[in-house]
Amino acid sequence: MRIRHVIATVAAAGTITVIAAPAQAAEYSSALKIKGVQYDAPGPDSNRCSTGNTKDEYLTIKNYSSTATVNLRGYVVKDAAGNRFTFSASHYLQPGDYVKLRGGHGTDSDAKNVVYRQNCNFIWNNDKDTIYLYKPSGSRADVHAYTKTGSDPDRNGYINYHG
Repeated sequence: MRIRHVIATVAAAGTITVIAAPAQAAEYSSALKIKGVQYDAPGPDSNRCSTGNTKDEYLTIKNYSSTATVNLRGYVVKDAAGNRFTFSASHYLQPGDYVKLRGGHGTDSDAKNVVYRQNCNFIWNNDKDTIYLYKPSGSRADVHAYTKTGSDPDRNGYINYHG
């Protein structure tokens, strides 16, 4: 999507009003983008580390570049409330490759395309939230807001972005 500006002209008053689209409508120049989010883990939510289902809540980040390999080290994922996860280790995404950032505890694996937050708390709200992806430089790589009723018509807890 591109940022769209709506210009309304009131001829009688000669007034021009510019209304900018929300931030999530911007298309950022980044190879890495949010491919999708399982914001509502299947089953009743339980953040118990031993028996909970936070590992079933995940964010998929994909390298949409056709030529560049991208290291995730230093990238930050954040929600609207300010909960954040920073990729502290090197994790290389080849062109077209993806990683699932999962809740819970586990062993990160390039072969299985998974990184764990090492935290048993849920990060995404089940009703609505905003997901931010920041580059190591601090500039925004991607952002998406969702609502359960407006963004997830089949109500399966998964939303697909960028195909």
